[in-house]
Amino acid sequence: MTFPLGPCHACGQRLSNQPKSETIMINTIAEITGSIQGGLGCLGAAIGVGLVGFKAAEAVGRNPGAATKILVQGIIGMALAEAVAFYALFLGK
Repeated sequence: MTFPLGPCHACGQRLSNQPKSETIMINTIAEITGSIQGGLGCLGAAIGVGLVGFKAAEAVGRNPGAATKILVQGIIGMALAEAVAFYALFLGK
């Protein structure tokens, strides 16, 4: 199977002998896999933020006097987890 080269940028003529429907299908699969990558990256970030928030609340419940230090560490942890979502969305393509 040969991969489609797509239309020529100068004249718009197709550079492949594949049927147009096969070219559309391959392009659609490429778009779907990019969406899956972004979705899984955002899902991982959401799980990470949830775990950080859960453990921070648990830590404050165990030691209320350290709430300020726990809050700072929790915010840093959530920011690092959210960075995963940005990497998946913007650098994945």
